[in-house]
Amino acid sequence: MKKIIGFFAVVLTMTVAGCSDSDDRPDGNLSDDEPYVPVYPTVNLDAVPYATLSEYTFFKNTLKELSPADGVLPYDLNSGLFTDYASKKRFVWMPDGVKANYVSDTESLDFPVGTCLIKNFYYEQHAPDNTPKIIETRLMIMKQDGWVFASYIWNDAQTEAVLNEVPVQKNVQFTQNGQQYDINYQIPSPSQCIACHRKDGAPTAIGPKPQNLFKNYAYPDGSMNQLAKWTQHGFLQNAPSSVVASVDWKDQAKSLDLRARSYLDINCAHCHSPGGPCDYTPMDLAFSATADATNYGFCVAPQDGGSGLPYIVAGRDFANSLMPFRMSTNDQSQMMPNLGRTIVDDEAVLLIKQWIDGMPESCP
Repeated sequence: MKKIIGFFAVVLTMTVAGCSDSDDRPDGNLSDDEPYVPVYPTVNLDAVPYATLSEYTFFKNTLKELSPADGVLPYDLNSGLFTDYASKKRFVWMPDGVKANYVSDTESLDFPVGTCLIKNFYYEQHAPDNTPKIIETRLMIMKQDGWVFASYIWNDAQTEAVLNEVPVQKNVQFTQNGQQYDINYQIPSPSQCIACHRKDGAPTAIGPKPQNLFKNYAYPDGSMNQLAKWTQHGFLQNAPSSVVASVDWKDQAKSLDLRARSYLDINCAHCHSPGGPCDYTPMDLAFSATADATNYGFCVAPQDGGSGLPYIVAGRDFANSLMPFRMSTNDQSQMMPNLGRTIVDDEAVLLIKQWIDGMPESCP
């Protein structure tokens, strides 16, 4: 089995445990006289999805610590999908002897059979104690005939997560940016996951594209570009040395245009791009496509007249643009996306407002 170099102890405060200079033990603990017993994932493709998250043994020690088992690799994206301000911790695992293939900067990696993508959703300041709490874990598992989805709901004791097959609303109270929220967090069914995770009718991964992965990550044995790490770890072949990458849309040191396009790509382009569920709309919001202004709806009239707004994006005129209107409403008939959120991403709306109002041209 593949093993992670050094030990990566992931805690919900997003900090990384220190590591020893020695590689004698995968956990970096040289003071413990007990022999280290490796923990490897258990994934039987004929039996998954399992009834509980712990059955996969993706994590060792106490489950809620999200300490990856041997061979499980953490990763992150340049920008992430907004899910009611939930933080995410992502991991990938592949069985021995297989690797993903690079296709292009803009396409999801070609993952081999047996791959598991693991995404944990949690709040760092959950009421009443303002302590971390995991809400759900979503898995994508590549079987012989394609991806399958599994959603697991964590119990209040944070000792286990149980398979969920129907849409569920869970009351969540948390603090974000000094503001208190009380929401009915939406946990999707597998069929709802497929509603967004599909291209040309087939289930697909959204986040793990080279353009989103091309960044350094603070591994226990040092910071390293993620694509290089995946290659070193035995998870990827044909990795490029350079990528036209998206950016962290919250990084104000980056240009406003790059930030806005990066946000639209990870939050909207999985539907609004060729082959996506909403490719009938006159938009292609993929990061690689939005250099053409008409792709993001610049001076393009909406196909539906329900909003009464003249353009999808009205240059230099935020108030007459459909895109930010859809982002800033919770009306189920108008909001975008219409799955995955119950509240407005205020910071993103401000970003798009600044981006539109700062455009060099206006519409007729």
